[in-house]
Amino acid sequence: MEQVVVPSGAPGWCGHGGHGERGAVTEPDRNLDPRTLPADRGDVDTERPHPDGAALETLATAELIHFLATDQHRAVHAVEAATAELAALADAAVAAMENRGRLIYLGAGTSGRLGVLDASECPPTFNADPETIVGVIAGGDASLRRSSEGAEDDPRGADADLDRLEVAATDVVIGIAAGGTTPWVLGGLVEAKRRGATTALISCARRNTPEGCDHLVVLATGPEPLVGSTRMAAGTATKIALNALTTTIFTRLGRVRGGRMIDLRATNEKLHDRCLRILLELFPDLDRREADRRLQAAGDSLRVAVESIETERAE
Repeated sequence: MEQVVVPSGAPGWCGHGGHGERGAVTEPDRNLDPRTLPADRGDVDTERPHPDGAALETLATAELIHFLATDQHRAVHAVEAATAELAALADAAVAAMENRGRLIYLGAGTSGRLGVLDASECPPTFNADPETIVGVIAGGDASLRRSSEGAEDDPRGADADLDRLEVAATDVVIGIAAGGTTPWVLGGLVEAKRRGATTALISCARRNTPEGCDHLVVLATGPEPLVGSTRMAAGTATKIALNALTTTIFTRLGRVRGGRMIDLRATNEKLHDRCLRILLELFPDLDRREADRRLQAAGDSLRVAVESIETERAE
């Protein structure tokens, strides 16, 4: 195999740290066995070139920031356009959770991280049992910090997680896949459906309803400014959709009153203060010290404090 040394400054020259050292470029081995080619995903919406993205590197810094920020507006519109589908999914989840079911997210990469993030926010926000809303990411929790892209290619990869969680007919399993093609997610939905669960796919690319999917939610964000980087508009739309979904679910489950988190627990200083302010808003005749006494007597549960005051005043 011939080795080619490229002179400094010539096309293809590579120095260490940009200090002008000579580098060597070796021609690829022509005797390698052909490997299996990946499926061509060029027709997936999120993989198409953005009509205004070709000149990114020519923009001034402020222009680039402005373009990337304003391009996110379409993420909001994509979620708005999927209102009916998200509402149907929310109603299905409410029915399941009223029947002791759970909400389980499946996702890989950014989609998986967003699912885990949303699930982890529901216990402090709505005092939800952490066992009733669960986020599962391809590659396990280590993938939250360090990407493990290869894990998403295994269509049976989620089976062990679904088995560990003992997914059953009372559960709702939501797959999240920006491009709508992730084998780990799609395979997980098939397995969840086999177990009798209600299933859904949230995708940011248009596609037909996949096997084993009861609810298809398409957040049609289109091409990304940085081609294929679905942490951008697709990620924003997914976060908005999940926020809307779980807030709607827990509102329907009675965890919200007057736009306030009625099931808060005073587990830190910020939440302690919020509980007191909500008590004072609901019962203006209390002072802050009396509100805290009531909260403390209720074991720092805002709901218990509110209901005890209401019961006392109804007598």
